[in-house]
Amino acid sequence: MIGIIGAMDVEIEGLNALMQQKECEKISGITFTRGKLMGKDCVTAVAGIGKVNAAVCTQTMILRYAPSAVINSGVAGGIGEGVHIGDIVLAGSVVQHDVDCSPLGDPKGFIPGMDLVHIPASQRLTSLLADAAQNMQETAVHTGVIVTGDQFINDSKTLVQLKETFGGMACEMEGGSIGQVCYLNGVEFAVVRAISDNANDDSHMDYNKFVDIAAEKSIALICRFLENLSASISKTEPV
Repeated sequence: MIGIIGAMDVEIEGLNALMQQKECEKISGITFTRGKLMGKDCVTAVAGIGKVNAAVCTQTMILRYAPSAVINSGVAGGIGEGVHIGDIVLAGSVVQHDVDCSPLGDPKGFIPGMDLVHIPASQRLTSLLADAAQNMQETAVHTGVIVTGDQFINDSKTLVQLKETFGGMACEMEGGSIGQVCYLNGVEFAVVRAISDNANDDSHMDYNKFVDIAAEKSIALICRFLENLSASISKTEPV
């Protein structure tokens, strides 16, 4: 079973509309929808915005449905001159930029107990997603660091800091905490983000204009990914 988590309705409702044999269950205030999506057993959820909501959703999904993999799908702000609105960024790793124990001598983003700054996403899942993204019209696909924090980035100075400190390629508010929960539970994870804005001083205007288009791109990629899995189920290791 594949778990798919988005923060907002717009990031998940398109998948739920395509799902067959749907069954819904509400736990911890979150509606989980289980069924067949592109021939694969899947469970989806709208976690809500922010790291705590995402962590609660992910842990609940793992305990209740035992997915073999979790994909966080949605939109993000782009970082860097080469990342543009409408592009897709896949996480090579995720970082929580607002975790800061530097007064104690740790680097920014370092998670005590895990002893990591960069939480590695599944190379296998990321490669499969990159394959699925091939030939998507007018869509450049990047793989790199996705940075997470409980704030909507709307400041060019902060943008530069995220790039310089973490090598960030996209910024959002859930992927790092989803990655942390999956890492602790030994569950493969991937993060797919379509760029809705450039996380700069104009990001609030760009976001409102492009969020629906960006969400559609991430949904389209997830569907291609699942179709490819279903088509090659007899030839590849099940996910």
